[in-house]
Amino acid sequence: MRISLIVAVAENGVIGHNNDLIWKLRDDMQFFAATTRGHTVITGRKNYESIPERFRPLKDRVNIVVTRNVEYEAPGAVVVHSLEAALDVASQSSGAETFIIGGGQIYRELLAAGHVDRQYVTHVQAAPEGETVFELGQLDHGWRKKELKQQVADERNEFAFTVCQYDRIEMIA
Repeated sequence: MRISLIVAVAENGVIGHNNDLIWKLRDDMQFFAATTRGHTVITGRKNYESIPERFRPLKDRVNIVVTRNVEYEAPGAVVVHSLEAALDVASQSSGAETFIIGGGQIYRELLAAGHVDRQYVTHVQAAPEGETVFELGQLDHGWRKKELKQQVADERNEFAFTVCQYDRIEMIA
């Protein structure tokens, strides 16, 4: 099973503010939906709750929500209490790829543990304020970059952006 991370990140590393999206990028949302559909998605509780209720759980995906709250319920989703449990559930699903969809803490922990094989990063040409960040510097070493799409700002997309795929470079000992 491939473990992939998918994120939209501003030039300053910001990915969220007050547990909410910080831009309107309809074409990036379409990319996200098309890329993750039919697969398993893992998300933290706060990120899950930031998804508008009418879209929860994300349709046509196995949704796994990670929370320390043992009483938390997310109808239609699998609730687990550790990243290890989330990865175990994901490994038992039928999809060949599992997507980590946020938030910031989940991204950091899985990257630090070396569990991520691929990253889909939407580089947004903006520098908004926000307290949730993604460390862009980690992409500089150990990852092979492939540009997938460029989008100009228009009536559907508040800012221009570029979608890139980063694959882990296997280190030979």
